Amino acid sequence: MQTSNADWITTKELAEIKGVSERAVRKAISNNKYVIRKCSKSYEILVTSLEENVREKVTAIKEKSVLTESISYIVPETQKKLALAKYDLIKKWDEFRKGKKNKTIAGKDFLDAYNNNCICEELFIVIGKVAIGTIYEWHKKLRNYNDDWHCLINNYTFGEKTKKTLMKPEEEAELLKNLLHPNQLNIGKTIKLTKLALTQRGFKNLCCDLTYRRFANNYKNEHYNTWIEAREGNKALYDKVLPYITRDVSKLEVGDVIVGDGHRLSFFVKHPYSGKPVRPMMVAYQDWKSGGFVGFEIMLEENTQCIASALRNAIINLGKVPKFVYQDNGKAFKAKYFQDKQGEKILSHSLTGARCDFLAQASKNQHTCPNIDLDEEVFNGIYTKLGIKSVFALSCLPILAQNFKMALK
Repeated sequence: MQTSNADWITTKELAEIKGVSERAVRKAISNNKYVIRKCSKSYEILVTSLEENVREKVTAIKEKSVLTESISYIVPETQKKLALAKYDLIKKWDEFRKGKKNKTIAGKDFLDAYNNNCICEELFIVIGKVAIGTIYEWHKKLRNYNDDWHCLINNYTFGEKTKKTLMKPEEEAELLKNLLHPNQLNIGKTIKLTKLALTQRGFKNLCCDLTYRRFANNYKNEHYNTWIEAREGNKALYDKVLPYITRDVSKLEVGDVIVGDGHRLSFFVKHPYSGKPVRPMMVAYQDWKSGGFVGFEIMLEENTQCIASALRNAIINLGKVPKFVYQDNGKAFKAKYFQDKQGEKILSHSLTGARCDFLAQASKNQHTCPNIDLDEEVFNGIYTKLGIKSVFALSCLPILAQNFKMALK
């Protein structure tokens, strides 16, 4: 007579119902007291072979579990389809080995052909590659469960995962305080410190380390933004969590977009007017496509003169005027000298030595080299006159992507 999986019970479950040890149940099995079947590394016992009072308890427990599982546990159709595909693969594998002298070699030959997608293409699409040990495991399951394909369904909880935990609110609060610390303690050390703090406060019967670790991993997965911001700061939140745009550099040509920025150098020079040691500033432009530095200038400060000279060198080295200049929100980069669109006159010699002499004379009495603040409203912006569109970091990222698409059409 064929039986279903519901007619069998494990030795562990029977021991819990009878209130005895699992060893006692195994001893009863060795004395042929119950009808059993081999299952993996353990045994399962036929419910109808149990004592009447025990059988009634088992039946009541199983009925109760069926009622609860019917609400929260529903196997998706994709998992059923996968289990049926596994069943078909095992049958074809078993059929191929029949009549062969060496079934082990025949089984390996069949699996090699399958994994190379030479046979059973429709099953390969559903299952994918399979190891020989997995084939033997599935074959054993089918043999133990009387050829019932349901045993091949993955042992997952397909319903909603429970949010419950055995931890007390005080344990959760203390653990989160240590987890969400800027020192970025690992989970193991956090658990150790949490238990130490709670023990000193008089708490007893604390949860095990595995419970703490499970709670920490679940919290990280479900509140990743909070985890990153608390442990690594706002910059990491922007870099790792918040939405971003992806730029396809392959659509650019060399010289289409250059990136400009300034950097304070790590050596000192003598100030030409005050004689004091100062760290100079280098402004450089990098070609976005090739990654090469196409132009730079070194001066005492990041002013409009320094930026204009670096831009001039970049244009000369590229042999073309770039379409876009991508830069930060520095004061000098946003000066009207570069960005202003009003006015008529142009200082044509602004990039030559005449402007340098003028600036030196203007700053001679100040013993400094300030950012230049001339009457720049009379100039058209350099970028405007050259046909360059300037884009600033952070605030104009969507505009940059849109301008790229328009320029490349």
